[in-house]
Amino acid sequence: MSPFSLEGRRALVTGANTGIGQAIAVALAAQGARVSCAGRRSADETVERIEAAGGRAEVLVLDFADPMAARDVFAGEGYSILVNNAGIIRREDSVALSEADWDDVLDVNLKALFFTAQAFARAALTEGNTPAAIVNIASLLSFQGGIRVASYTASKHGVAGVTKTLANEWAAQGINVNAIAPGYIATANTVALREDAARNRAILERIPAGRWGDPDDIAGTAAFLCSPAARYIHGAIINVDGGWLAR
Repeated sequence: MSPFSLEGRRALVTGANTGIGQAIAVALAAQGARVSCAGRRSADETVERIEAAGGRAEVLVLDFADPMAARDVFAGEGYSILVNNAGIIRREDSVALSEADWDDVLDVNLKALFFTAQAFARAALTEGNTPAAIVNIASLLSFQGGIRVASYTASKHGVAGVTKTLANEWAAQGINVNAIAPGYIATANTVALREDAARNRAILERIPAGRWGDPDDIAGTAAFLCSPAARYIHGAIINVDGGWLAR
């Protein structure tokens, strides 16, 4: 069997209804995984794409505004892959950012990510669903400060730290925990940047690849990190950014 195969594995991808999450779900299914496409909105389109290509998938409606939304999802279900992709962003000057906007972003992007990973690992370790893999979606703002996104930046710095902590605790027990830091990807979260002519131009001038990324650019890295080929990668945050951080 190919070291990149996910045949016989069951995966859950959060925020799988669109964008990066949708692309990852499709990529995992293409490598043979059965994929639960989770999010606060139905991922019917994602499931249709997977099934049209001969894959297996189902919709799982979960609202990660409740950080414990996935608490009871994993037990007895045979999951051995988790991709924590669900996330939100609030743009505001730091002098005006509200407590509600801070809490909403941290709850979805960091607190829900941790407790979803915790529930997944409890089931995997108890039921012997190992080897297993967790891939968290971090950000360039896991390394940089950004502008007008204080809560998002804090959450993504936290994702990088939590990824390393969980890798330290679970690597020897058969669970790989890693993260991907996407660069500037053309998704709903970046519409405001792409529509701002000055910001769009400045961003493109810095990216060595000379273009915005596509969700499919992230999906292949996620599929690799979930596969046996990545079995000795633990606690890594892999930049998929067109060369942004190298500039």
